[in-house]
Order: sequence, then C-alpha cells, then structure tokens
Amino acid sequence: MVNKHRFDDAERRGVYRAIAERRDMRHFLPDPIDEKVLARLLSAAHQAGSVGLMQPWRFIRITDKKLKIQIHQLVEQERRETAQALGEREDEFMCLKVEGILECAELLVVALPDKREKHIFGRRTLPEMDIASTACAIQNLWLAARAEGLGMGWVSLFEPKALAKLLKMPPHSRAIAILCLGHVEKFYKKPLLELENWASAQPLAEVVFENHWQNTPLKKSS
Repeated sequence: MVNKHRFDDAERRGVYRAIAERRDMRHFLPDPIDEKVLARLLSAAHQAGSVGLMQPWRFIRITDKKLKIQIHQLVEQERRETAQALGEREDEFMCLKVEGILECAELLVVALPDKREKHIFGRRTLPEMDIASTACAIQNLWLAARAEGLGMGWVSLFEPKALAKLLKMPPHSRAIAILCLGHVEKFYKKPLLELENWASAQPLAEVVFENHWQNTPLKKSS
C-alpha cells in the first residue's frame, strides 16, 4: 500500500536520526546562538501538541548574568541535598556533571502558568496533563536543537518555589525545567549517565506489553 502522507527516505532518516542522537548535554561552548535559529527552536516548541489546546508552556529567557548565577546557586544547593539523599552513592553523584548553566549560550526556564484550573478538557481526571503537554514542547525544542547541531540539557535539580520567587512568577504558576542550550564540541555517543556508569538504559522489549501489564512483551526481530 502506498502511503501518500509518508515523508521521503531522506526526510524520514533525518527525523529518526535526530531522535536517536538527541542527548542530555552538560558540556557547552561559549559561542552565541543566532537569534533566527533560537526563534526557530522556540517556534518548534510552540507547535507541540497539548491537551485541550491549552498550550501551558511558558519560556523565560535568562539574559541577566547575575540572575544566571543565582539560578546556578539554586541548582547547586539542590545538587548537594540530592547527593545526601542518595546515601551510599553520595560521593559518586557529586562527581557527576549535572548541568551547564554557566557555560551554555542560552538559558531558558520552562514554567506552567497560573489559572490552569480553567482548562478542564482532558484534565478532569488527569490534571497532570499540563506537565505532559509542556514536556512535549520541550522534546520538540530538543529534537529541533539536535537538527540544528545544538546541544540541550534539561536540569531538574531545583526547588520550584525558590526559582519562581527569583523569577517573580505569579502565584500558582510552577517552574518545571531549566534548559541549557548551546553549541557543543561533540555529542555524547551514549547518554552521559551511561558513559559515567551511573545507570543503564532499559531495552525496548522490557517496556512494551500486549493487552495486560507485563504480558507478552514486544518480541525481538529475528
């Protein structure tokens, strides 16, 4: 069957390559990002699907150097508290590079707006779909960045209320991600946490089931 909606071979390879080679980057070069490229990335993010078309994402571009340092301090505080919570892996965790806030060319804070409760469509039983929708926007930006040859790192080590106060966000809004964006010397061949022997990625066959939980996982291709 011929599918007239299908991309051509080169286009499909490009999409799958961006997905396969996307990495959570921590090492950046100081070179600035062209404003037109940044605009394309944000446009890609804004085209993400969202439940009830609520488009709950808000992007705060951090250009103030003092503010960037303050954000880094919040992340560093949480990094140390996370290390303590990890117990016997504390020292191992402290050796990991978990962010590139002071090195990246662009720093974005992604947040959910206030007054989200008015969006009921698709959220009556799953109110967290505002976060899921915003994650789709972040992923769009991530893949577009890889296609542009730029690296991106998602930082989640921060106290949301403290960051919201620092950025003068309205009550009931919520910061959910700090994104480091910039040029890189090279992309990691594998996820950095795998390269650092912190964790291993699960194979697809272990996370796909049929009909019921953990029933007939996806069979490997012969």
